[in-house]
Amino acid sequence: MPELPEVETIKNQINPILPLKIEAAIFSPLTKRIVKQMDFDPTGFTITKIRRHAKWLIFDLAPHGHILSHLGMSGSWQMSHAPLSEKHGHIEFIDKNKSEFGVLTYIDPRRFGHLYVLNDENFKKKEDSLPIDISSPDFDKEQIALTLYSHPHKPIKPFLLDQKAFPGVGNYMASEICARAGILPTRLAGDIEADEIEKMKAAMDVVISGAVETKGTTFSGGYRDANGSKGEGVKHLVVFYQYHCQMCLERGKVTKIIKTTMAGRGTYHCPVCQK
Repeated sequence: MPELPEVETIKNQINPILPLKIEAAIFSPLTKRIVKQMDFDPTGFTITKIRRHAKWLIFDLAPHGHILSHLGMSGSWQMSHAPLSEKHGHIEFIDKNKSEFGVLTYIDPRRFGHLYVLNDENFKKKEDSLPIDISSPDFDKEQIALTLYSHPHKPIKPFLLDQKAFPGVGNYMASEICARAGILPTRLAGDIEADEIEKMKAAMDVVISGAVETKGTTFSGGYRDANGSKGEGVKHLVVFYQYHCQMCLERGKVTKIIKTTMAGRGTYHCPVCQK
């Protein structure tokens, strides 16, 4: 599933080609499952900028309105010179007068993504309902402490996947944050101490920046960026999908990673680095 770094990568790659006037907006018959609300037809509108909030992409339109896109489990936006012959391409925005990268295509094999075309009033309501993004300066150690201690009995790793509590965190990020903070994934939120909260904040920043620098993280058959390329974030993983703990290896030690399942999701941790 595209997580915060993958969505940030797509945003960063598309913004330089904007503005893009939507002279043709093509929706496949299968988008009934994807398009949740359409206040107006975006044909004739111009995408002026793309922003990100947690796992949401926000397309700012001129003269008014916004498009909100959540990539679900397998979605991506790709830019191209001409329409793509992609069987899983469900939405295309085409600028016929743009000499290069005049097409944006939403590709989603599983079709779990969702998209809203909203007028300014409805967008404001939606935006106001979104919790603080974990990459925001407002999501500081005090906010983390407030979140954890408000739900003291929740195991920390699956709790990190709660998008109302930690917006933007996905499964690989949750294991990596716990590992880099030195916290066992089974620890309860209320038992995390003040110094560990500081480590959690630092771990979040490192996990996000490392994955964004390498244009996201691709596992087998998964995420592609806006150029259709795989991300190389696996280079920064220390426990997730690893056989040996990469932090231990840096210290000259060899420790086998333990894989378990928590709340139905694969969870990885190092029995030496995490307590």
